[in-house]
Amino acid sequence: MAVKGFQGTSLLDYPGHIASLVFFGGCNLTCFYCHNPALVLNPDQLPDYPLPALVAELERRCRFIDGVVISGGEPTLDPLLPLLLRQIKAMGLQVKLDTNGLNAEVLTELVWEGLVDLVAFDLKTAPERYNELHTGPVDTTGLMANLALLMEGRVECEFRTTCVPGLVNEDEIHTLGALIQGAPRWTLQQYVPQNALAEASREQQPYSREDLEALALVAGTYVDEVGIRGL
Repeated sequence: MAVKGFQGTSLLDYPGHIASLVFFGGCNLTCFYCHNPALVLNPDQLPDYPLPALVAELERRCRFIDGVVISGGEPTLDPLLPLLLRQIKAMGLQVKLDTNGLNAEVLTELVWEGLVDLVAFDLKTAPERYNELHTGPVDTTGLMANLALLMEGRVECEFRTTCVPGLVNEDEIHTLGALIQGAPRWTLQQYVPQNALAEASREQQPYSREDLEALALVAGTYVDEVGIRGL
């Protein structure tokens, strides 16, 4: 199992909720602006957290936490993820899953089995530009299938887009907005250049407050609620 980290954090964005945060190593993208490059590029160099020890630690904490946030990397690549989530749900804890949404088979299984309470779905850029996020071609078939699944409202979902200048401009906001028309929530995140995966991206300037707020106004024409994170 490729669990690479474990710590406490806040759950969702609701005051008073506390969760443990579990990081998985490995990813099916190599986004040049990724803020967890070690988990993406060198997961084998990071120590694994054994599943029995992880479950035991969660059982010890379950009286004090409300849930578990599963992040990465890309957690849906690990074949033991459903097993872990079943054990977490058996403790009566909520589960938030951070995902890039490319793995349709796994996310469908998790949603239909009731193993996740909130999906934080990263919409990176317009689908036709996803090849810019990896060293090889990116098949967005799973992305589109997962979007359709989540737009059915079977599980609470927060769509998130990190607004990287040049990758996410007004045109991309329109394209993505059309895909999630009527969704309850879309969060635009400020780009943070420090520690970006690609060295050149660490020198790139993020959007100004005014420019990010302007993108949020565009996004607000498609969804019920738009948030801005990182200003």
